[in-house]
Parts: sequence; C-alpha cells; structure tokens
Amino acid sequence: MPRENMASLIQKIARQARTTFKNCGSSPIGENSKVFLENQAKLRNLLHEIRAEDLNIAPRKLDPSPISVPHNPPVTYMHICETGAFSMGVFLLKSGSAIPLHDHPEMNGMLKVLYGKVSISCFDKLDNPPDAASEAQFNPPVLPYQKDALRRSMLRSIGEYTEHSGPCILTPKKDNLHQINAVDGPAAFLDILAPPYDQDDGRDCHYYKVLENGDVKLETGEQKEMWLMEIPQPTDFWCGAEPYPGPQVTL
Repeated sequence: MPRENMASLIQKIARQARTTFKNCGSSPIGENSKVFLENQAKLRNLLHEIRAEDLNIAPRKLDPSPISVPHNPPVTYMHICETGAFSMGVFLLKSGSAIPLHDHPEMNGMLKVLYGKVSISCFDKLDNPPDAASEAQFNPPVLPYQKDALRRSMLRSIGEYTEHSGPCILTPKKDNLHQINAVDGPAAFLDILAPPYDQDDGRDCHYYKVLENGDVKLETGEQKEMWLMEIPQPTDFWCGAEPYPGPQVTL
C-alpha cells in the first residue's frame, strides 16, 4: 500500500515536471538559467522520495520462463501520462535484461529507480572533425559504407543506482546517451522525458554500439573518448506494455 499521505506524490511529480519543462517544446531551455535550475531541483527532490509502493508496484520475482516474442518481452513499460512538454512512465526490466545504448535528441530526462539495481553507462556526443573517422583504427575494420554511421562520444560515467539513489539526469548536451542494465535481478525505474520522443519533430530514438574491445572500467572521475556506431534496434530488445496500477495523474 502507498505510504500515508503519499498517494498524491506522483501527481506532485507530474505537476512539477510540467512546470520545469513547460517551454522545452517551443524554445531551448537555458540549462543554467536560475528558474530552470530551481524547478529542476524541486523535481529532483520529489523524485528522490518516490518508491514502488507509492505507485502500487510490487517488486517482481525472478522469472524462469524464457524471453519470447511477443509474450515475454525483456522490458515492459507502464504509461502514466504525456503532454506536449513531457512524458512519464515506468520501465520494468527482467533479470539480466538491458535497454541498449540509445539517445534522446534535444531532450531532457530524469530516471529514478523504484526497486532493484541498474547499471547506467552515460555518454556525451562529440563533434566529428573532418576525416576523424578515416584516421581512427578499428578492430575489426569499419567498412566504407559504415563510416557515415560513426559518432565520436565521451563515456562520462558508469554507475549503479538503487531505490536509495538520487535520480539520474540527462540533458540535450550532457549524458544524453545511455545504456541501462538490470543487475542481480529484476529492476524498475520511473522515467521522465522532456519533450517526449516524436519522430515527426526530429526526436526519434537511435541505437548505438560501442566500437571497443573488452569491458571499459573507469576510475572515479575519469572520462574516456570512444567511437560509437549507429545501428538498427537490436533484435534481442523490444518493449512490451502493461497497465499502470498507481494513483491517477491529471494535468
């Protein structure tokens, strides 16, 4: 059951998200503007309070049944609400599953773990200098037709998040690409994107793979420049849908 006096917390989050991101669909948000940073801090504080029980979501148990199309997807999504300014919902990841490396074109986002543990790898896109891809050495070699799909990036962080962690935040310029892996069992997180994905408005989701051999391990505070290749949506990833069981949100 939701904690006492917490049934409206998701409503408060939705209203604060609307206030924080109300202008992002019509004009760029000044990421360093005082008003935006104040509203973002209020939203971050509200997200820090949210727990799975506030949304009537019970942590899932390990599911021994194999992932199969279309009955048992690796990831499901609970839609909560969407406006022109933002979308909000819950992603539920089965044990061992992942949301592959993807981007959020000109979008802001906040992610708050509700149960379980996830590992999040965050990247920034960098500009591609002329002929940079031609000078780089890849193993295996990149074929000529693939070079237009190469993107320079900066791996900024790899971190683990639980329900006790603060929100993971992305902006149009910082940590805009990420991969999310469930660690040691099922996991779920509340997700806010502003504005929502919209292919007709230039905000389609693109997937990438890292052109790097072996695991990448970062020391605290270390960053690493890397090359990515844009790829089709991986065949082993798809997202199913399930009903949202929590308090109603009205805007």
